[in-house]
Amino acid sequence: MYAVIATGGKQFRVTEGQNLRVELLSAEVGAEVSFPMLMRGEGESIQVGKPYLEAVAKATVVAHGRAKKIKVLKFRRRKHHMKQMGHRQYYTEVKITTLG
Repeated sequence: MYAVIATGGKQFRVTEGQNLRVELLSAEVGAEVSFPMLMRGEGESIQVGKPYLEAVAKATVVAHGRAKKIKVLKFRRRKHHMKQMGHRQYYTEVKITTLG
């Protein structure tokens, strides 16, 4: 069984027991969070919400962290101008426990 959940402006296809990195959530490590389900499927049977299903996917917060650094370079040729920046995105790692 799988489901499509929505969080942080993104959609993820998940199964039970899967670890997933999502946008930073304001929940403590070990806390249980729930995500709205857009779609649920098992084999040939599929349920699609309008926009969400009544069921929710429950997950446990495993850890918080920061992703690898992304380097951004802005360069203007023939203008003697170069600007270099970096960015590290915060994330929350969750483990999907149940797909309601």
